[in-house]
Amino acid sequence: MRDKATGANSGDGRRTPRLPAWAVAVLYPVVCLAPLVLAATRDVVATSGWGLAAAGLGLVGLAGMAVQFVTSGRFEIVSGRLGIDRVMAFHKTTAWWVLLALLLHPVIYVVPTFLADPGLGGERLWAYHTLPHYRSGVVALSVLVLLVVGSALRARLPLRYEAWRAAHLVLAAVVLGAGLHHAVSAGRFSAAGLLNVYWWAMGAAAVGVVVVLYGLRWARLHLRPWRLASVTKVADRMWELDIQPAEGTPPLGYRAGQFVWMTEGVRRFPLFDHPFSIADSPLRPGLSLVVKEAGDFTKQIGTLAPGTPIGIDGPYGSFTLEEHGEDAVLLIAGGVGIAPILGLLRDLVAQEYRHPIRLAYAAGRPENLACIDEIAAVRSALDLETLLLSEEEAHGWQGEIGRLDRNRLSEMLRGLDPERTVALICGPGPMVTAVADGLIDLGLPMDRVIYERFDYSEGASRLDRRLRRRFMGLGLALLAGVAAFVALMA
Repeated sequence: MRDKATGANSGDGRRTPRLPAWAVAVLYPVVCLAPLVLAATRDVVATSGWGLAAAGLGLVGLAGMAVQFVTSGRFEIVSGRLGIDRVMAFHKTTAWWVLLALLLHPVIYVVPTFLADPGLGGERLWAYHTLPHYRSGVVALSVLVLLVVGSALRARLPLRYEAWRAAHLVLAAVVLGAGLHHAVSAGRFSAAGLLNVYWWAMGAAAVGVVVVLYGLRWARLHLRPWRLASVTKVADRMWELDIQPAEGTPPLGYRAGQFVWMTEGVRRFPLFDHPFSIADSPLRPGLSLVVKEAGDFTKQIGTLAPGTPIGIDGPYGSFTLEEHGEDAVLLIAGGVGIAPILGLLRDLVAQEYRHPIRLAYAAGRPENLACIDEIAAVRSALDLETLLLSEEEAHGWQGEIGRLDRNRLSEMLRGLDPERTVALICGPGPMVTAVADGLIDLGLPMDRVIYERFDYSEGASRLDRRLRRRFMGLGLALLAGVAAFVALMA
């Protein structure tokens, strides 16, 4: 049975609650500023404004570090309406906020001393980093630097993806554990009272997150296994996997355009899974994934044998037509970005969709274009116009050559009302940026341009810049909270 409101197959009755974007935006500063509110209830020895600012940054930074455990894109309640791209961009941005706040935490304590006597100020700062009483804080700060800088340089490190993920988890746990110990053992506001309880609760919540991600989900991967039914080559170094639930495994309720985390064989453990878009309609039993050979895991994808046990965790993502069911649809894919676009197209066929659909599919060479015969065939079932585009010429290629520029986008929109058209774009980051800006220039409202890219790059489109401004607003709200704490307590 199909859920008309969500576009999801409701066969297993699974409905994951998803917070609206405004609720997530409100909850973040509430959780991060809560330590300041609780600290204000403590009766402690008076300190200077500099000391209060240092303490405030430390409290907010530690709370922000704890929140990082749930902004990893793996909790649908948080990321469901935002999309993994936005959640991961926020995760990366706030990691730098946390690092800056905690680096300034000991420095600001010594500013008054340094202004009065630079030599004495330097000695005091050195003491903060060497005395045993502060050792756990130094460990937390040192590992945090390694964690954030190492993550920023991940592509240049000689580490397999799975090894980096494991190291990322261990380092994050060390940072939070050592930071919490420092707060309750050395912090004047956190030693007792409600704030002390708050830190214990945050630590317990982080442990709970790890148990869910790497305990309960590991169990689910084995208790609800799937099986590989077939592997079919659909383009150069691109394969389509037909995956079916094993006996006793319930069907997966998802929306066309979403994605899952997949792993296979004896490696069915969350550290070894990888995200792949669902190239299928929820009305068809099982799942179809279109995967390109592009890394250590995917380069062997075409050799998987039918019957291989598959672990599926999901669904995730907001790259869907939810709330846009009566609009004209513009689907744009680049390379392996055809996977979720193909899922949306197949679902529109299954729904017998009657509104206009435009599909633009671009790749470097014609042999990189997948399922083009199927795309041509569905034109008889839909009000569909297609543009197949290759950047390079090739013998026998009948499609267009070049890039998806503004003129081609304008032609794709011919006859459509931009205010009543929704565009979904998936592909390489530079293409997504250029196409998104081009469509906005042509009159599509920003809220009707939806994109997805799995490289988690922050991008430079107008949509990305608007997102960064919103992130900056949240950061300024945290700074305002620290300033209010200083003013209240001074």
